[in-house]
Amino acid sequence: MTPPALQPGMSAHAPRRPTARFMLAHPAHLVALGFGAGLSPLAPGTAGTLWAWLAFVVMAPWFSPVQMGLLIAVASLLGWWASTVTARNMGVADPGSIVWDEVVAFWLVLWLITPAGPVGQLVAFGLFRFFDAVKFGPMAWADQGFKGFGWRGGFGIMLDDFAAAFCTLLVIAAWRFW
Repeated sequence: MTPPALQPGMSAHAPRRPTARFMLAHPAHLVALGFGAGLSPLAPGTAGTLWAWLAFVVMAPWFSPVQMGLLIAVASLLGWWASTVTARNMGVADPGSIVWDEVVAFWLVLWLITPAGPVGQLVAFGLFRFFDAVKFGPMAWADQGFKGFGWRGGFGIMLDDFAAAFCTLLVIAAWRFW
């Protein structure tokens, strides 16, 4: 596999594994790496989802449902930009250390299952991590269909986690129905 051709703004020596210095070098890196959660050497996606859960629990009492929905919409657009910039600067189409996609997608799940208690949120966490890790069906389509650099790649980074959120919500809806 050949490395991607350098694009404007892409470093010839972009780090494969980001560091705190890389994260702090650009605001997009800080966001995309989940304010440090993506620097976890072990399971950064899980670390990002745990960070999302904690952040949601802290924010939820301060935001109305409409405000939370607007926050998720703005965070999604911000994540698209941050993922695009960070992936390009790392020289990796979909680096595992970019976790803002997990953060926003899991916020969406938690927002839509509210008022679920801790057990319901834990079930949602397990389902979301399963669908995000396995990447079959809609997750595989989103993950493979939008690979690359530029706006399309950043969109793809975000989209496969929204597909995992959708599948998580479908399972929870079916469970509540029965």
